Amino acid sequence: MARPPFLSLRNASIGFGGTPLFERLTLHLARGDMVSLVGRNGCGKSTLMKLVAGELDLDAGERYEEPSLSIAYLAQQPKMKAATSVFDWVSVSMARGAAQDNQGHAVEAMLSALDLDGARDVTTLSGGEQRRAALAQVFVARPDLMLLDEPTNHLDISTVQWLENAMRQFKGAALVISHDRTFLANVTNRILWLQNGHLRGANHGFGAFDDWCEQVLENEAREARKLDARLREEARWLLRGVTARRRRNQGRLRKLEVLRASRAALLSETGRIRAKIDDGQARSKLVVEAREISKSFQGETKKRPVVSKFSTRIRRGDRIGIIGANGTGKTTLLKLLIGEIRPDSGHVRVGKALTTAYFDQQRSLLNPKETLKSTLCESGGDLVQVGDQVRHVRGYLKDWLFDPREAEARVATLSGGQRNRLMLAKILATPSDLLVLDEPTNDLDMDTLDLLQDLLSEYPGTVLLVSHDRDFLDKTVSSTIVLEGDGHIREYAGGYTDHLSQRKEAPSRARMLQATPAKRLKSSSSPEPPKATTRLSYKEQRELDQLSERMTVLEREIAELEAELSDQALFTRDPGQFSESAGRLETARAELAESEDRWLILEMQREEVKAARSRIGSAA
Repeated sequence: MARPPFLSLRNASIGFGGTPLFERLTLHLARGDMVSLVGRNGCGKSTLMKLVAGELDLDAGERYEEPSLSIAYLAQQPKMKAATSVFDWVSVSMARGAAQDNQGHAVEAMLSALDLDGARDVTTLSGGEQRRAALAQVFVARPDLMLLDEPTNHLDISTVQWLENAMRQFKGAALVISHDRTFLANVTNRILWLQNGHLRGANHGFGAFDDWCEQVLENEAREARKLDARLREEARWLLRGVTARRRRNQGRLRKLEVLRASRAALLSETGRIRAKIDDGQARSKLVVEAREISKSFQGETKKRPVVSKFSTRIRRGDRIGIIGANGTGKTTLLKLLIGEIRPDSGHVRVGKALTTAYFDQQRSLLNPKETLKSTLCESGGDLVQVGDQVRHVRGYLKDWLFDPREAEARVATLSGGQRNRLMLAKILATPSDLLVLDEPTNDLDMDTLDLLQDLLSEYPGTVLLVSHDRDFLDKTVSSTIVLEGDGHIREYAGGYTDHLSQRKEAPSRARMLQATPAKRLKSSSSPEPPKATTRLSYKEQRELDQLSERMTVLEREIAELEAELSDQALFTRDPGQFSESAGRLETARAELAESEDRWLILEMQREEVKAARSRIGSAA
């Protein structure tokens, strides 16, 4: 039975004097609703939340709320007044008239749960501490409705998990904007999707969003195709885009599982990566080798260990995730690994002639006075060198979900998410062998996260990534380095979920080598790998060798065809050649995808055979 709404927007419109963000929009919230509000940056999510909160007035329509309804609103950038203690700032949200001692106990308990010092000035807090203080203010208010705009930004994983548990116990309703897919899947039971001024809804949690979203787009494309010939081409490209994204995600996952299997083998073979590299081929692939490194910093009474006797070896093409609670030293470890700071003991060796591109949390590469165009085109002009291609700056900005007309806008006018996008666009256009990303996912919408995952999958170099986004780590990294506190650090093959299962089950390295990729592939509906045998047959080994050569040939052909079709004058000059090349490009891409599927199955079987032989040899 549907619950009656205690807050509604009916036929709501708003446009700030220009083109409306949305018109005639209707929204209902009832007790027990845990709603995820999703949509691309700039579509109006935060504006809609402010309308729900009553902080903005509608241009048209009406807003209704029950009398005495209490609302707590967590904004993206909470306003904190200097010379105010954390305790006093959090206490502001407490119900007036409540007993003073009860208020104090509730605030102290919340500050303790979130590890905050109530005596500190709020303006001295770090980004993560400010977020925790804002959450404390929301929860001690005990509202009927919580409005949370990017609540997980700057939070470490343990605090996000605390928030998930607190929301599960919450008896009211919540409307949440977040890019953290795992968080949304764990706490929500409804979805609202704001796109192109339209609000769509689904009565299920965020875990089903991707399938629902693609179904909606496919249905819309079919309907558009029926309308008239003018829309048929748009519908065809939309359907192709939806299908391509699904295939691309699966292909990305297949590549990642090969990297994870390789990383698991390295961890196993080198005994937690302490072996000496002594062959030329290994040296040519070396990016970073750390041996028994340690680093401490002087505290108030004694030195505090941040890294203690940690060893790792990172090769070209690895994608390494780094996680840990705030303050455990993730950024310090990054700087140790790339040689920016020296360890107190141990040795770090960085590959020769290595070019590093660094995305820092402070976005230090951006100058607020510059335009988007001048930020990307440092030498002037309108062209950007992106890898081996020369791109027009407006087209490249469009790739990163900017309106090309924004090219002359100042960086200072951009939102936090837009600045992150611009800095990523700049970093990924810079030639590099090593990409270092320190919290790149803050403020990014899901479309940009998907784009970033694609680009990292195609990046030919090595990636070091600090992030608290569990879903992003699961879809991006080949191994996870976990800072457990007091200098203790461990590395696990796979993403965040893989590291949890390995900590829980503590499997042998050989067993982990088999289990991790097989489990992942099964969950993605990809073909299941064959069961391990004692050896590959002659026919299978020959097929594996030939597939590697064939994929190389197909990749080269695809690159040549793409370069040919990028010539805008080709269609006018030779329509027949354009059509023939476009058809061959589609065929080559399909052949490459099929070859990659088969190669992955055979390669995994080969790895299983290798692991089985290793176990037999050990037993003997």
